[in-house]
Amino acid sequence: MELEFQRNKERFAFLKWGSNAFHNMLVVPPGSGIVHQVNLEYLARVVFNNEGILYPDSVVGTDSHTTMIDGLGVAGWGVGGIEAEAAMLGQPMSMVLPGVVGFKLSGKLRNGVTATDLVLTVTQMLRKHGVVGKFVEFYGEGMSELPLADRATIANMSPEYGATMGFFPVDHVTLQYLKMTGRADETIAMIESYLRANKMFVDHSQGQEEKVYSSYLELNLEEVEPCISGPKRPHDRVPLKEMKEDWQSCLDSKLGFKGFAIPKETQKKVVEFTFKDQPAQLKHGDVVIAAITSCTNTSNPSVMLAAALVAKKACELGLEVKPWIKTSLAPGSGVVTKYLEKSGLQRYLNQLGFHTVGYGCTTCIGNSGDIDESVASAISQNDIVASAVLSGNRNFEGRVHPHTRANYLASPPLVVAYALAGTVDIDFDSEPIGISRDGKNVYFKDIWPSNEEIANVVQASVLPDMFKATYEAITSGNSMWNQLPVTPSTLYSWDPSSTYIHEPPYFKSMTMSPPGPHPVKDAYCLLSFGDSITTDHISPAGSIHKDSPAAKYLIERDVERKDFNSYGSRRGNDQVMARGTFANIRLVNKLLKGEVGPNTIHVPSGEKLSVFDAAMKYRSDGHDTIILAGAEYGSGSSRDWAAKGPMLLGVKAVIAKNFERIHRSNLVGMGIIPLCFKAGEDAETLGLTGQERFTIHLPTNSGDIKPGQDVIVSTDDGKSFTCTVRFDTEVELAYYNHGGILPFVIRNLIGAN
Repeated sequence: MELEFQRNKERFAFLKWGSNAFHNMLVVPPGSGIVHQVNLEYLARVVFNNEGILYPDSVVGTDSHTTMIDGLGVAGWGVGGIEAEAAMLGQPMSMVLPGVVGFKLSGKLRNGVTATDLVLTVTQMLRKHGVVGKFVEFYGEGMSELPLADRATIANMSPEYGATMGFFPVDHVTLQYLKMTGRADETIAMIESYLRANKMFVDHSQGQEEKVYSSYLELNLEEVEPCISGPKRPHDRVPLKEMKEDWQSCLDSKLGFKGFAIPKETQKKVVEFTFKDQPAQLKHGDVVIAAITSCTNTSNPSVMLAAALVAKKACELGLEVKPWIKTSLAPGSGVVTKYLEKSGLQRYLNQLGFHTVGYGCTTCIGNSGDIDESVASAISQNDIVASAVLSGNRNFEGRVHPHTRANYLASPPLVVAYALAGTVDIDFDSEPIGISRDGKNVYFKDIWPSNEEIANVVQASVLPDMFKATYEAITSGNSMWNQLPVTPSTLYSWDPSSTYIHEPPYFKSMTMSPPGPHPVKDAYCLLSFGDSITTDHISPAGSIHKDSPAAKYLIERDVERKDFNSYGSRRGNDQVMARGTFANIRLVNKLLKGEVGPNTIHVPSGEKLSVFDAAMKYRSDGHDTIILAGAEYGSGSSRDWAAKGPMLLGVKAVIAKNFERIHRSNLVGMGIIPLCFKAGEDAETLGLTGQERFTIHLPTNSGDIKPGQDVIVSTDDGKSFTCTVRFDTEVELAYYNHGGILPFVIRNLIGAN
């Protein structure tokens, strides 16, 4: 924590200032855990009692995994930071009424199958079904066999299957969880009474009224099998028994979501290197990062204790993890540490290198830290496809670590198993994961615990008092937070020399009159993309590359490389974040014709430049820019910088096959026009190369624009095509007319006063 405060003192001081300056603002101090897990275990009320007036709990959060709370029967979903800021300033949230998909569960999970296996199966099914912008409600007799922690895991990954939320209504399982996490008996009784009276409680002992949904899906839990997902997308599920075959297919296949295009003759090559004066080897598929991480899984005692049992069995057999594999354990709350220690199993995780590194997102968001330089060099100099295995929720290219091109999502016990095996190129059924101290082959089945073993440890180790003890003092902070000096003031005092907190430019030239629609005429294409461009591609949250425009900016301000920190930590500085926009080292931009990296072609000159430098060149020459994209543009995190950054680069519109919900909303919030190609059309079918100049024929008066209307886009070489304008409500049109949601809110506040 000392290092954390040292690195982030300015950011923490800014937040502490805010908690003093604004009413009704509670800051849970740093080091307490991951917000979604803290909400699940402590903050969530399920039903509020406000001076005798009862009403259901609800939440919107500036992280897409806010949906985790839907597992507790609390309606919640992620929104962009821009929307949230507006809501905090009194602006209501608006949305188009979503369709509701009914997902029926039956049966129960088989022995050896985990909640992670279930959520990866559900994610694949729902992504295939198509649930972007929809609610999913789970129901059916299988619910009575599904623990709350498993429900929270499924709800957490709503963004990965694309839904606004994956909702589990309150039932007896919910009440049991509230009791286990230390909520008061009278509070639980009030919740049950209120929800029963309002027909919002599901009683599995009584016949259920048949509900009508927009569409239906069904899953027999007994059909779920052990699996992992990857190597580049959360919904690319691979059954464990097919993993070796699938890995070979990934090496063979052309570059894409399931391919690395490794020539046959180099697929089996072994790279010799020296690790801390000892000989070492690396080959394709070898694991270099193994991380038990993320609120998705660390909130679930069953999978966490299963991982610890795997570690125990492995240690007793004398198995070890190769020393160059970076192992870590990052629980989402302090409760996890308490029950791991109570069970006596934490020492086995420690023995294998899974030490607790902190309570936060860490590897899941790309903050694993550096791998050893000798390992990094062996990978980069020999073009090795190295692997990371993590219990996170996302594995998009370039997100987990710059040196791991293959990233697999797995349950915590599988993370331990793959760390022991040292490679993803293994058939767990027929190949040993190691050799015991007495020279015998050890197989996967030898270290995998039964459901009964796991249940016994959970029952003995996870106690309500642990939750009470952890959260009783959470709001009083820790000594470093309490001692952090902050000068009380109504207005924040900007420090012009700060590289963390910088006065943003959004309001500097703002007038009281809305600017109206910005004409997009003869705009150049800044970038041209295919499908599944994520917010991690657009605005990475991980480490700042030493040769990037952001690094250059920091070096010019005397920041040493060791103090660069991450893009995520520098979100309060628009100068860093604009330079970090499209800085993902795995970015595939069609203008570069196959080259991978954070660069583009400046069309008028034909020069290859960093995206930031090209954008600044267009801006200095007085040219607007647009972006061409495929399907699922803006999937992943609800990162508002994925819209703020492009706006600061001068992007006026994004033309895509479709958008993920939160990102489309963020674009509107920053005054960028989201346009969708017509069904069956995209840049390729229309013959768009990205070398053209684009004019969007949108009415110049915002009153003449209608939500969802068609608009003609023409190019300087005579092409013309129709797009749908994705302003979905009249309120969004008002935001666009004002140049974005924040100028709209500020003008209204000034006008009201």
